[in-house]
Amino acid sequence: MNRQFFALLALLPLTLFAQLPPATDIFLVEFDKLDAPVNLTHRSGYDNQPAFINDTTLLYTSIGKDGQADIYQINLSTQSHTRVTKTKESEYSATVMPGGESFSVVCVEADSTQRLWRFPFNGGEPTLILEYIKGVGYHAWGDQHTLALFIVGKPPILHLADTRTGSSAMVIDNVGRSLHKLAHRSAFSFVHKVYEKEWWIKQINMTNREITQIVQTLEGSEDYAWSPDGNLLMAQGSKLFKCDPGSGPMWVVIANFAEAGIKQITRLAVSPSGKRLVFVSAK
Repeated sequence: MNRQFFALLALLPLTLFAQLPPATDIFLVEFDKLDAPVNLTHRSGYDNQPAFINDTTLLYTSIGKDGQADIYQINLSTQSHTRVTKTKESEYSATVMPGGESFSVVCVEADSTQRLWRFPFNGGEPTLILEYIKGVGYHAWGDQHTLALFIVGKPPILHLADTRTGSSAMVIDNVGRSLHKLAHRSAFSFVHKVYEKEWWIKQINMTNREITQIVQTLEGSEDYAWSPDGNLLMAQGSKLFKCDPGSGPMWVVIANFAEAGIKQITRLAVSPSGKRLVFVSAK
């Protein structure tokens, strides 16, 4: 097997380590309707890891027939797709960086090392962000210098890193892949897999590293997103749930996309205005 196969395994859910990349598509729904999702990718192969640039533009990872993973951009108004990265390496987990002038990716380098790289939106040359930190699977930006990192391992580990020093420090192990900066707070949220069937969304203060619980996840679900109004969104099967942590730890069904043929929703992303949601579903 080639190095791209092993690199991809590190970026997929732990339950898929022994499998080939699943065939997935990215779907769009409007929050004011929450009706039939629009399939944005609708092709054979792996289209995954969506991230909004703004309300009308989306980045995602696509794997072609040659096994190469690249970052693509979707214009939601025209549903046109543009290839953004064109390197010999594979790129995953595109994330808009603070300031909005660049995006960061997990790059699988020639020797299979996984490190974070920066790509300017204006098409300039990519640059390495954290030279000495390897095994990065997922990441989230807290500010211009601070990141939360999912470091691949058994178990995977949550690190906090500082681009000014190039260093990182372990926070906790047995974490999920979904990392988020909390709006208006100096904190990240993450999933802590405490036991096999007990997973919690928790938050860590970026300053003092204090960890507090937010809400228990839906059973078997590790992907979630925050809406701008402070609600949590999570899916289980074809159903979309919402939780308002300020009103109590209760998940409420707000949509069921089974009639649209959706069977298993995974990754979710909410547009900056909170008007749009995209999610990934297996074919």
